[in-house]
Amino acid sequence: MSTVDDLLARSNRLGADPTTTNFAGGNTSAKGTAIDPVTGTETELLWVKGSGGDLGTLTESGLAVLRLDRLRALVDVYPGVEREDEMVAAFDHCCFGKGGAAPSIDTAMHGLVAAPHVDHLHPDAGIAIATSADGEQLTKEIYGDRVRWVPWRRPGFQLGLDIAAIHDAHPDAIGVILGGHGITAWGATSDEAEANSRWIIDTAAAHLAAHGVAEPFGPVVPGREARPEGERRAIAAALAPRLRGVASRDHRMVGHFTDTDVVLDFVAREELERLVELGTSCPDHFLRTKVKPLVVPADVTDDELAALHDAYRADYAAYYDRHATADSPAMRGADPLIVLVPGIGMFSYGKDAQTARVAGEFYVNAINVMRGAESVSTYAPISEAEKFRIEYWALEEAKLQRLPKPKRHAGRIALVTGAASGIGRAIAARLAADGASVVIADLDAGRAAEAAADIGGPDVARGVACDVTDPAAVQAAVDATLLAFGGIDLVVNNAGLSISKPLLETTEEDWDVQHDVMAKGSFLVARAAARAMVAQGVGGDIVYIASKNAQFAGPNNVAYSATKADQAHQVRLLAAELGEHGIRVNGVNPDGVVRGSGIFAGGWGAQRAAVYGVPEEELGEFYAQRTLLKREVLPEHVANAVSVLCSDELSHTTGLLVPVDAGVAAAFLR
Repeated sequence: MSTVDDLLARSNRLGADPTTTNFAGGNTSAKGTAIDPVTGTETELLWVKGSGGDLGTLTESGLAVLRLDRLRALVDVYPGVEREDEMVAAFDHCCFGKGGAAPSIDTAMHGLVAAPHVDHLHPDAGIAIATSADGEQLTKEIYGDRVRWVPWRRPGFQLGLDIAAIHDAHPDAIGVILGGHGITAWGATSDEAEANSRWIIDTAAAHLAAHGVAEPFGPVVPGREARPEGERRAIAAALAPRLRGVASRDHRMVGHFTDTDVVLDFVAREELERLVELGTSCPDHFLRTKVKPLVVPADVTDDELAALHDAYRADYAAYYDRHATADSPAMRGADPLIVLVPGIGMFSYGKDAQTARVAGEFYVNAINVMRGAESVSTYAPISEAEKFRIEYWALEEAKLQRLPKPKRHAGRIALVTGAASGIGRAIAARLAADGASVVIADLDAGRAAEAAADIGGPDVARGVACDVTDPAAVQAAVDATLLAFGGIDLVVNNAGLSISKPLLETTEEDWDVQHDVMAKGSFLVARAAARAMVAQGVGGDIVYIASKNAQFAGPNNVAYSATKADQAHQVRLLAAELGEHGIRVNGVNPDGVVRGSGIFAGGWGAQRAAVYGVPEEELGEFYAQRTLLKREVLPEHVANAVSVLCSDELSHTTGLLVPVDAGVAAAFLR
């Protein structure tokens, strides 16, 4: 294997274990040679994971490639620790060739250490030693001279110089414990570097297991014990929209719920409040989780929750004011990103589902770190001032400013009924493409799960079973949405069916089944979703997929058209009622959506083709020819209308029914 292949394989192995390093955290590197196409001579190079990449999924495009001679020459022009941030821009002048990832702040650590292969990781066990009050002594006790202690220093050029000096002064050392931060290890080969990294981590874990006290977080506090799973999940679903509102006062957030044993044990213990106040330590942790979480009782009232939220915001603002300078970026928001609920679990928040999930994973890492440190010493994270320097670092702010503009529905959570196929699936796919987290509800749980997987997987879409005629099933689907993504912003009432018969052949069963699914079903879904939206306090959208038939009187269609008219009037009624909560209610009136339609494929197409006397395969073209635009309507066209209706561009529109029928004059709204 080549140097790069070896590096990528090692990186992926190390990054696959969340206890070894967290998502997008840590970095690995390898040194080697390549031919310089300008001079034709061999040139020493450094391949190192670039800024923002993830070790577990790292590919060659995620590597920064630098000339070692130029990188090491930066030592001669280094202006000192007070100006070390300037060196990040200087890394760009050391890059070799075109393309590749941007060099990260840790590039100096990898380039200045003389070893051919270097790993910098954030393992729970290693950080437990690094954040112990007795960390330096423990490092000596655990590792002897094989691993050295480096006092806390913010990542940067000077830290690279410090580690390089230890490597050169202690030839028997295989790595270092970085105070308050993590570990760095090295080796002559890729396998040796990986083995040394794992030995440092495994040795720390073994020491903690052998010498740590049994209950470092203290005894369980009566009343904080984990509730039974069913009760726990029901309480979490009820809390979710209220907590989403807390996390979203400054910026709309997506949530993630975690009730693993690690979390439930931590929130039950006596030392919870003390440790929560100390906050996290590893820079990667508190950048994702804020310096500390908010703790909320499971039975919190609205007034109590508001008071806790206000106190948290005031405390965070005071933290900002204590440390901000004239050059500091503006405060980015004072809402919590981690909310702990004793007996129930943890809610974590971020700009999208992946960020929210990862924030929760990072806080689980932090719990493991605190447990390890408390078991053999006292947890002693870096100071509040140093945390602020990291959180409001100019380099971090520049990284945030480089992020692409959010998509139209970024940060929004959608529930679409009848979405395993046809119009519903097209709507779900469009909302996901526009940045929303989407729950696909359908009678067929298997098809719903398949559709969700096709659209993007669990950080983008989830599938749930739902019979919209059953109030309990509807509430379960809404609860599943709340637990999957922390809230609900956008509901699309799309589930439907149709039976085409003349009046005299239409049975009561025909009438009832269509009204149960579309009229009653839409009412049940809207009611359950509106409860959650009102509790969130951040507004929302409800969209009905009605029909041209809600306005147009066609033949042999009384039951279907009547229930579509019911849906259309629900739009008006709910718009009038829910406006005070910032919830918009609008609808779409499609017509002639034959291709890709589940309803038409289920027999409706054959029935309508018979009514109009055309072959079923020509029904779409028949519908197109009777329109003003002479265009066939597809599921994607309905999805486009939904996306626009729920967007900020139409933020002042409610009670509207939008025709997506290519122009049917008889169905004009009036």
